[in-house]
Amino acid sequence: MFTGLVESLGRVVAAAPESPGLRLCVESAAVAADVAIGDSICVSGCCLSVVRIDGPRLDFQLGPETLARTTLGGVAAGGHVNLERSLRFSDRLGGHLVTGHVDGVGTLASRTQEGDWVTCRFAAPAPLLAQMAPKGSVTVDGVSLTVVDVTPTEFSVALIPHTLACTTLGGLMKGGGVNLETDLIFKYVARWMDARPVTGGTPPAAGAAEAA
Repeated sequence: MFTGLVESLGRVVAAAPESPGLRLCVESAAVAADVAIGDSICVSGCCLSVVRIDGPRLDFQLGPETLARTTLGGVAAGGHVNLERSLRFSDRLGGHLVTGHVDGVGTLASRTQEGDWVTCRFAAPAPLLAQMAPKGSVTVDGVSLTVVDVTPTEFSVALIPHTLACTTLGGLMKGGGVNLETDLIFKYVARWMDARPVTGGTPPAAGAAEAA
């Protein structure tokens, strides 16, 4: 479990095919200093396990499912990814509950500069948009953000200067893909609503049970 508060901007050292998937090597001294083999790291929104540590470099193995459902198959040496270590029970929950299980991929539709801030509009699949609400939470490439508004085809977020400077979202260009995870609580509420039994018929009139 994660919070969506990015700890480090990791540099991609290598992204090499490794049947049936990909082996990703990322450099981040800040994160590598406090991890062990098998630890879970949120890599641009995707929960991955550390399989090798070499000084400041961390290796991850990405399977076919991860490559099919996220943007990580498109990363290349010299690029950057957002990194966050898993949440401790004693930590402050500064963002929101993030699982690192990517729900789908969105695309940056527009980017508007407003002073030092930037408002981004992302196109996203309709089922994901149905799980978003204004002032609710969404994870974009591992970054916990507050939804500004939602339309049938897009949602928007406002990025503060710190987010622009310390995450990959600062350099994201129009048309760029991002990994999306909708709010965990919203998912469970929606699932519960969908699973409720449908009852039919006309409710009995008041007092009918007593009269019977």
